[in-house]
Amino acid sequence: MDSRADARYWDAVGVSSQQRRGRHTLWRAHSDAVNGAWLQPRLPAHPIERLLKTDLFDEALTTGLYPFFSRAHSVFGVDISASTLRAAGARNAHLHRTQADVRSLPFADGAFDGIVSNSTLDHFTSTADILSALVELNRVLRSGGRLLLTLDNLANPVVALRNALPSRLLNRLGIVPYGVGAACRPRRLQRFVREAGFEVLEAGAILHCPRALAVAAARVLESGGSPWIRQRFFDCLTPFERLGSWRTRFLTGYFIAIVARKG
Repeated sequence: MDSRADARYWDAVGVSSQQRRGRHTLWRAHSDAVNGAWLQPRLPAHPIERLLKTDLFDEALTTGLYPFFSRAHSVFGVDISASTLRAAGARNAHLHRTQADVRSLPFADGAFDGIVSNSTLDHFTSTADILSALVELNRVLRSGGRLLLTLDNLANPVVALRNALPSRLLNRLGIVPYGVGAACRPRRLQRFVREAGFEVLEAGAILHCPRALAVAAARVLESGGSPWIRQRFFDCLTPFERLGSWRTRFLTGYFIAIVARKG
């Protein structure tokens, strides 16, 4: 584990993404809405004291998921990139920010009442790092606290193909602005979650729309679409999330979505 090299890399990604933050705004708004719709009913209904979010890439570029954390008295965010932390802080003044590697967090045991980790652990080079990060998240979560976790879904053939392609090609084509890391199929991720000391309460999949086509359409609409057309864009994509209730959900969902509890 070379956290300093990782920090330099993600700093560069963060700066580049912030310079181009006007692009993909429409797609990011849909992605945030899907993640938020999944998170909201799974976060505690009662106010919680301390909530941890494991990276702030989304919050550095848009409002991200921060608006969905209103029931938490204090929201803490960690990110390995200093530039991402600064950008997220500029957008969310009340967000407590700490530069840290999620595999080695500077917090006491049981420091948080809940943890949200959306597509953070799929940027490591090995699945061993995913398990290491889960063990660390278990350490800083209090007994009975919930982990809400999403990760690239290798059971989806499109995701599996994308992750098999060289990162340079993916970057050049504009598919992803960073290196794609290790990921899992649903059963393996659930096994990792249990090995880390959690009880799996729910395992599903989210973001079921044809992503490449949706991103391409969003680019066109951002360049000249009217607010009415943009709303129709959201109206067309949202129904795809109904596939999350089908038996085939892991074939269509881009992310595995897990709710787990620390015993």
